[in-house]
Amino acid sequence: MTVTRPRILVVGAGFAGVGCVRRLERKLSPDEAEITLVTPSSYQLYLPLLPQVASGVLTPQSIAVSLRRSRKYRTRIIPGGAIGVDLAAKTCVIRTITDEVVNEPYDYIVLAPGSITRTFDIPGLTDNAYGMKTLAEAAYLRDHVISQLDLADASHDPAERAARLQFVVVGGGYAGTETAACLQQLTHNAVKRYPRLDPKLIRWHLIDIAPRLMPELGEKLGSDAQEILRKRGIEISLGVSIAKAGPDEVTFTDGRVIPTRTLIWTAGVVASPLIGTLGAETVRGRLAVTAEMNLPGHDGVFALGDAAAVPDVAKEEEGAVCPPTAQHAMRQGKVVADNVIASLRNQPLRPYKHKDLGLVVDLGGRDAVSKPLGIELKGLPALAVARGYHWSALRTNVAKTRVMTNWLLNAVAGDDFVRTGFQSRRPAKLKDFEFVHAYLTPEQLRAQVTGEHGADGADGADGADG
Repeated sequence: MTVTRPRILVVGAGFAGVGCVRRLERKLSPDEAEITLVTPSSYQLYLPLLPQVASGVLTPQSIAVSLRRSRKYRTRIIPGGAIGVDLAAKTCVIRTITDEVVNEPYDYIVLAPGSITRTFDIPGLTDNAYGMKTLAEAAYLRDHVISQLDLADASHDPAERAARLQFVVVGGGYAGTETAACLQQLTHNAVKRYPRLDPKLIRWHLIDIAPRLMPELGEKLGSDAQEILRKRGIEISLGVSIAKAGPDEVTFTDGRVIPTRTLIWTAGVVASPLIGTLGAETVRGRLAVTAEMNLPGHDGVFALGDAAAVPDVAKEEEGAVCPPTAQHAMRQGKVVADNVIASLRNQPLRPYKHKDLGLVVDLGGRDAVSKPLGIELKGLPALAVARGYHWSALRTNVAKTRVMTNWLLNAVAGDDFVRTGFQSRRPAKLKDFEFVHAYLTPEQLRAQVTGEHGADGADGADGADG
C-alpha cells in the first residue's frame, strides 16, 4: 500500500508566506510532508524599501530575494496566482503565468496572499494613476519621473514644461510619504544636470484625506516629518483627496486643478480578493481567524499577514487586530509553520503574540523619523535605526551585502539618472498591475473544481496575488 505524504499548500511569497515555507523546510523531514508554494514570481520582495528602488538608491535586484537560492530548498513552486479556494473540496484554483487554470488539491493550506492597492470609484483613477506595490511599478516610476525631466527640458511650450514638472502623490501613510520624499530627492538632485530647467518649476504635492501624516507616529514625530518635507519644498495638503484624474491634470476635492502627467496613488491597501472567494467571515475585508491563525470550523486552514485579521493579543483593547506590517507578517509566518506542524503531529497550537517594536520612516538623504520601542528619534539617529532595522530584516546575506553596497555607493558617488526603457512601451497604470477581475465568482469556482467547465469569465492574471 502506498502512503501519500500530507500536502501543504502555501499561497503567497511575501514576508508571511516565505517565513512559513522556510520554517516548514527546516522543521519537517522530506518524507513527512510535501510543500508547495503559489507565487507569480520566484522571489520575496522586501516591500518597505520599494521607494528607494523608485528613487534609484537601490537596484531592483537588491530587494528581490530569490526563493531558489537555498541549497536546502525543496518546496515546489507553482508560478501563478491563486484565484479561488474551495474549502469543502480542499482545492485551490490557480491561474499560471501562461494563463492555464489548474486545480491544486491540499490537506493543509496557508493563505498569505497579501493585499492590493485600495482604490475608490474616482473618475479616471485606475486609468491615469501609477501605483507603488510591485518591483515593476517602482522601476517604471523611476523611468517615468526621469523622462518627465527629459521631456520638460526638450519642450518649447511653457505650459507643458510646467505640467511635466508637477508631481502628485496621494496617501500620507508610510508608503506615500516615503515615495514622495525619495522621489523629490531624486528630482532635486537630477535637475542640477538640466541647466535649461528652472528648479523652482519642480513641485511635489503630497495629499491625504486624514488630518495628519502617519498618525501612528504620534503628533510630535508626525509634525517633525511634515516640517522636514515642507522645508524640502513638498506641498502637503491634508483633509484633501482626488475628485477626478485625467491624463494631463488632476482635480482635488477642494477644487484645485493641478496640471500634471504624474499621479502616484498610495492611499492604503485592502486584503487580496482571493479572501472573498472563500465565503468565510471577514473583518474589514480581512479573513477572521483565531489567535492561532486558523480558520474556525475548517481544520487545516490557516491565514496570516495582510489578508487575515489576526487578533492582537499583546494589546488589551477588545477586538484589536495586528496591523498589516512586515514585522508582524514575518513573525506570524513562523508561528503558522509551527501550528501546521502541530496539526500534522496532533499537538496543541500556540497563539501568535508580538509586541510592536515601533516604526521607522526613511525620508531620503539624511532625513528620517523613527520610533523604536516608543523612543522618538529624528535626523541621523533615526536614519541609523531605520536603515539598521531594514538591513537586519533582509533574509539573506547576499541581499544584505547588495543593499549595503548600494547605500555606500549612493552616499559616495550620488545618484545616476538613467532611464532603462525596459517597459517604455508597456502600460503601467494601476489597472495594469491590480488584477482585481482575475478572481473567480462562487459559481465559477464550483464549476472549475467539479470539472463542469473551465473558469471562463475570469480575466488573465499572471499577477494575481498568490
